[in-house]
Amino acid sequence: MTHEIPVQLDPGPPSLKQRLGFYLKLVRLDRPIGILLLMWPALWALWIAGDGQPPWRIVLIFIAGTVLMRSAGCAINDYADRNLDGQVSRTRNRPLALGQIAPHEALMVFLLLTLAAFGLVLLLNWQTIALSAVAVVLAALYPFMKRVTHLPQIFLGAAFGWAVPMAFMAIQETVPPVGWLIFIATVVWALIYDTEYAMVDRRDDLKAGIKSSAILFGLYDRLMIGLLQVFMLGILVLVGVHADLGFYYYLGLGLAGLHAVRQHYLIRYREEGACFIAFLENNLFGMLIFVGLLADYLLRA
Repeated sequence: MTHEIPVQLDPGPPSLKQRLGFYLKLVRLDRPIGILLLMWPALWALWIAGDGQPPWRIVLIFIAGTVLMRSAGCAINDYADRNLDGQVSRTRNRPLALGQIAPHEALMVFLLLTLAAFGLVLLLNWQTIALSAVAVVLAALYPFMKRVTHLPQIFLGAAFGWAVPMAFMAIQETVPPVGWLIFIATVVWALIYDTEYAMVDRRDDLKAGIKSSAILFGLYDRLMIGLLQVFMLGILVLVGVHADLGFYYYLGLGLAGLHAVRQHYLIRYREEGACFIAFLENNLFGMLIFVGLLADYLLRA
C-alpha cells in the first residue's frame, strides 16, 4: 500500500479584501480604545474652552482628527516595534510582525494619515496649525522612546494631550492656565493607564529587553498608579476651580475616583487579563469626567 503525501497548495497573494483587513488591523480600527482615550481629554478641553458651547464644526474636526492621528500613531508604533512585536504574546499577531505588511507600507500609512489630519487642521486658525506641528513630532517620537526610557508614557501622554492646547487655541486663540492643567492631567492619565497596559506585557518585555513603567515601578506598581490617580484627580479639581465649574462636574470626578478604586481591585493580583481590563475601563473613567462636565454646563441655573 502506498501513502500519498498531501500537496500543500500555495495560497497565492492575499486578496484586496484581505489586504484591507491587514491595514485595518495595523491602524487598530478593530480596537477603538486608543481613539477613546485620546478623544476624552480633547472633549474636556473643547467644552471648557467653549464655555459649554463649543462650535460644532470645530468639535467634528477634532473628533475626525483624533481618529486619524491615533491610527497614524499605531502605524508608526508598529513600524518602530516590527522586530520586537514577535517576541511579545499580545503583539505577535500584528500585521508587521507576521509579514503581512511591509515596513515601508506602514510608513506610507503613517504619512498619508498624518497628511489627512493636517488637512483638517488647515480648516482652523493659523495658531492651531502652528501647534499641530508639535503633535506630529510627538506622535513620531513616542514609539522609539521605550528604547531609551522606562517612562515612554510621558511622550505618549504629551502626544495624546496635545489636542488640549490645540482645542483652546482653535476656540480662544490662546491657551490659558486651565488648558495647561488639563494637558498635565492628560499626561499623568496616560502614565496611569499605560502602566496598567504594560503590566500585561511585563514578563515578555523583560525577556525582549523592552523598557516600561511597569518594569521600572516593579513591586510598587500599584502604589504608583494610586498616587498618580490621586494627583490627576487633584489637578482636575484645580481645573474645576479655574473654570468655575459646579456640583455636577465634581460629582463626575467623584464617580471617576470610585472607578479608580475598581481599577485597583482588578489589578490587585497583577493578573495579566485583569490588568488589561483595568486598562480598557479607563474609557469609562474619562467618560464619567466628561459627562459630569457636560451636565454641569447643561444644568446651570
